[in-house]
Amino acid sequence: MPDAPLRFRPHHFLCALGFAGKGYSDVFTANLVHIVVDRLRAEGGDQTLVEVVDAADDICAPCPKRRGLLCETQDRIVTLDARHALALGLCAGDRLTWGAAQVRMKSSVPPGSLATLCAGCQWLDLGLCEAALLRLHSDEERDASF
Repeated sequence: MPDAPLRFRPHHFLCALGFAGKGYSDVFTANLVHIVVDRLRAEGGDQTLVEVVDAADDICAPCPKRRGLLCETQDRIVTLDARHALALGLCAGDRLTWGAAQVRMKSSVPPGSLATLCAGCQWLDLGLCEAALLRLHSDEERDASF
């Protein structure tokens, strides 16, 4: 039986891309390692199915800020999700592979755009997501040169 799709809020696509071992708590970080490192970045991870949701998702599951299906900073999260959904052309219920999601991020989110797209995110100043986005675009340029 194939793995159930991962459930992601729209802004978690770029969070997963930029994940580098940091999180809100040890349990939250361990969950992200399982999702991002063990599934998405593992061999064959590009084929992992991801379903877009409009409430708490698989990344949120152990988050200390989670309040049922919502977040203690729900207004900020809704704003982030709306910006990301628009930028990536995502709607709740959409399903796509992680590989297809990366193609969307490459084509829809240019380097330097996270300051606006992710405004209000406490992780933005660390530069992890911007660095990952630059790597994603660099991989594209390197692939095009062969």
